Amino acid sequence: MIDFTYKLLIWYEENKRSLPWRKTSDAYKVWLSEIIMQQTRIEQGLPYYLKFIDAFPQIKYLAEADEQQVLKLWEGLGYYSRARNLHKTAQIIIEQYNSKFPDSYTELLKLKGVGPYTAAAIASIVFNEPIAAIDGNVLRVVSRLFLIEEPVDRSSTVNSIRSILQEFITKEDPGTFNQAMMELGALICTPKKPNCDACPVSVHCLGFENGVQDKLPVKVGKIKVKQEYFNYLIPDLDGKTEISKRNSGIWTGLYQFPLIVSKDRLLDVDEIEAIIEERGYGPPINLISSPIIKHVLTHKKIKACFWSFETISINDNKESIIIKKSDLVKYPLPQLLVNFIKSM
Repeated sequence: MIDFTYKLLIWYEENKRSLPWRKTSDAYKVWLSEIIMQQTRIEQGLPYYLKFIDAFPQIKYLAEADEQQVLKLWEGLGYYSRARNLHKTAQIIIEQYNSKFPDSYTELLKLKGVGPYTAAAIASIVFNEPIAAIDGNVLRVVSRLFLIEEPVDRSSTVNSIRSILQEFITKEDPGTFNQAMMELGALICTPKKPNCDACPVSVHCLGFENGVQDKLPVKVGKIKVKQEYFNYLIPDLDGKTEISKRNSGIWTGLYQFPLIVSKDRLLDVDEIEAIIEERGYGPPINLISSPIIKHVLTHKKIKACFWSFETISINDNKESIIIKKSDLVKYPLPQLLVNFIKSM
């Protein structure tokens, strides 16, 4: 398959996208790009990468930052555990690794938030370690190239694909090989309607030869999506409102208005009025409900309604803080709340 590798690398050199992290061998910047781009399209993630580099040009600045600042910069990108792990790992590298990234796949795997793919990407791109980096793009490309009909969401299949790639990865420049494989999947060997006519290695593709490229890769696992109903209260006391910091779930560390999660449906006006009085706000004045807002996450679908009202008192407790409504933009918020606030 020397011919395959040669054609792939020539195509990559001529067609690769110009991305800032491809112009550096700085482990910090490569790591940052890999964490941001996980489950994120380039066009969505690139502005976040640039924001982070601007705010934290070196890893020490990221390590020294307040978590709230990190989450605020991450706001809207989703999968917030990535941001929390990013921050924690920066601190670990400063404190335990003398500000230098581990320079091997095995050591990189020990870092929080760094899995096999990310460790392989950094090890090959920065430290020239010949180890295959396997993301969704690569799984798709290889399953089509070698007509692999076993489900790619099984670890046994991933291990088989890793073994195949280890045979072909270039020892001289493994980082470029890995990036070329990922770029082929992103630009040519796409999930739907792969552009086989433009593929530089279609002559080697068994899926294309057998006309089944559109049917690969095979997946068996399906994510169960739950429907949830969120009722948010937005009290207004002379321009001030109440928010609290979440301490569990995917939005850990982000702030939100008082939330009532209901079963089967959103609450009606009588139920909301009763809850408002039970919580010590007094009878709501000028109670207004927002239109129903739909928000889709990987594992759940949310229907939300925001209930705004004026009040004569807001209970000050350990779980919430009272802020000016105009200061809401200073706090990291779930995208659902960001979208609503923009519409206010």
